[in-house]
Amino acid sequence: MRQSRLTKVLFGLAPFVLTIVFAILILIAAGANPFRALGSIVAGAFGNATKIGDIAVAMVPLTLCAAGMLVTFAAGLWNIGVEGQIVAGALMTTWVVRSVTAPAILLLPLSVRAGVVGGALLGVIIGALRTYGRVNEIFAGLGMNYVLTALTNYLIFGPWKPPDGATMSGTDPFVREAWMPTIGSSRACWPSIALAAVALVIVYYLLRDTHWGLRLKAVGRNPVAAMRLGINTRREMILALVVCGAMAGVAGSLQTTAVYHRLTPSISSGYGYLAQLVVLLSGLRAAAVPAIVFFFGAIQVGSPTLELRMQLDSSLGGILEASAVLFFILVRGWRQRLAAREERHG
Repeated sequence: MRQSRLTKVLFGLAPFVLTIVFAILILIAAGANPFRALGSIVAGAFGNATKIGDIAVAMVPLTLCAAGMLVTFAAGLWNIGVEGQIVAGALMTTWVVRSVTAPAILLLPLSVRAGVVGGALLGVIIGALRTYGRVNEIFAGLGMNYVLTALTNYLIFGPWKPPDGATMSGTDPFVREAWMPTIGSSRACWPSIALAAVALVIVYYLLRDTHWGLRLKAVGRNPVAAMRLGINTRREMILALVVCGAMAGVAGSLQTTAVYHRLTPSISSGYGYLAQLVVLLSGLRAAAVPAIVFFFGAIQVGSPTLELRMQLDSSLGGILEASAVLFFILVRGWRQRLAAREERHG
């Protein structure tokens, strides 16, 4: 038992160790001091309370999107449309904030609900295209991502443009009543952190301890067999996309009310795509998501210091994130081959 646990720990740590080794080799090839560079990333991420708050800011949308994607992955769906669902939530929230005058105690919950509705509606569209239009969810999601991005740019440079003229900075700032409260002087927002934590806990128990979670997994494993057992596979797929869209929509809503306090052209910040890597690294386990999200958040906050301190391109952070996924896939494949070999010779 001890050896098996040790083996699991070693296999779990292997992708991250290989990622660090790979990064060191790249830095040496670039003529940079690898330990100084990695130290700069760590210092940039944890140098002060403000930086730690920025890690929390990055973790919120990643956690919400990853939680939603755990649901769609359980149903056997690759929901590439998460990026568009973030934008849909941000658009609906912006519309509500611009249309409703109310105190913060009413406007802030209303803005979150608007994000839920926006993301869920896009989930319905993608789900309908997948189940009734027979359009693969990958292509449907990618298509809707482009549509929502174009719509955002149209609104920012058209009907919602500031009086002084449209710019890439986005719309006018929201009224103060639509600003989520922050923790001290940092950008971290405690309602956002609470919402992300609650969403992940709900998904954890939803997939582990409910009949619906069991039905989703049945659909994901074998939709034909699930249908023969009486499971409405179309309904379950659409519901999975709706749940994921609702959580991504909340992420988009919080991007407007807790981070930028306005709608910007790049409101999603690529978190929808990055969440795909988080879910893959987690092995579809909700319990593993917080640690992976923390790792990615620290990389995102710390990597810009490479340009400031060492004149290195901050894209090294993206290389670290992508290589972690690559080595995870390689290690998992190697582990599966070893297990298959043991079974043949056992």
